[in-house]
Amino acid sequence: MNRHAWMPASPCGPGCLGGQEPTVGGFLRALRVTAVLTVVLLSLLSLVMLPVVGARGRSLLTKAIFRGVLLAMGIRLVVHGTIPGPGRGALVVNNHTSWLDIVAVNAVRPMRAVAKRDIASWPVLGWLVSSAGSVYVDREGLRSLPDTVTRLADALRAGSMVNVTPEGTTWCGLTHGRFRPAMFQAAIDGGVPVLPVALRFRLVTGTVTTAPSFIGADTIVDSVRRTAGLRGLVLEVHVRDEIAPGRAADRHELAALAEHAVDEVLTPVDLRVKSRADGQLPQGNVTAASHHPLR
Repeated sequence: MNRHAWMPASPCGPGCLGGQEPTVGGFLRALRVTAVLTVVLLSLLSLVMLPVVGARGRSLLTKAIFRGVLLAMGIRLVVHGTIPGPGRGALVVNNHTSWLDIVAVNAVRPMRAVAKRDIASWPVLGWLVSSAGSVYVDREGLRSLPDTVTRLADALRAGSMVNVTPEGTTWCGLTHGRFRPAMFQAAIDGGVPVLPVALRFRLVTGTVTTAPSFIGADTIVDSVRRTAGLRGLVLEVHVRDEIAPGRAADRHELAALAEHAVDEVLTPVDLRVKSRADGQLPQGNVTAASHHPLR
């Protein structure tokens, strides 16, 4: 595939995946994979219920399925803060590390998403994301971007909460990419707030881990098998303060504000203190560089 210069790229690869994390035995790993497949089957069977359970029922059912995926994988979900309920639109943006990101956000609050087109073909996730009315984007087709932003703005203006990963690709979790501003224009056009969310994987010991990352040449099967083998995995969801409409002058400033809010969680405290002492805002893909195994 030919890459365009504007397409997002991550330096993260197999060397970022750690390898020192505690793992479970082969039997428990197989049991977890079997449990995930069971969730897949149950989610497909639940299709017949969607037309009769109503909007609230669909939300509860979707949340239960996503939480079931985390439970089946042996992942503990820890949520800091609250994602508002339905009633008004908001652009929810988060750092992008794994296929589990969209699972975590929807396990807290089911919502629509802007997702790359190939997610539609993924088992369970593809069906759930599509059934939620997601807006799919062709990351290789620059010409389709204005139409995607317009459709996203319409959805936000109509009161939908929509999840976006503005980095455009996955990173290892020790650092993240720049929040690209294009999708933030939809929040401005729709007159809705931006809600930054920081996602972090760690072990029960508190050590941040990169093992669940979905990076490099990984397939979804590779990532599921590796993650299913981890012992004591915790997925933290940190809901940050909303950025109100009109607070930023343009989409570039809005993207920078959202990225800074996520950095406040992901950047180590000592680096944040140093950045403030220097009079600079911490940038996730710069300040964490010394901690990145590829650097």
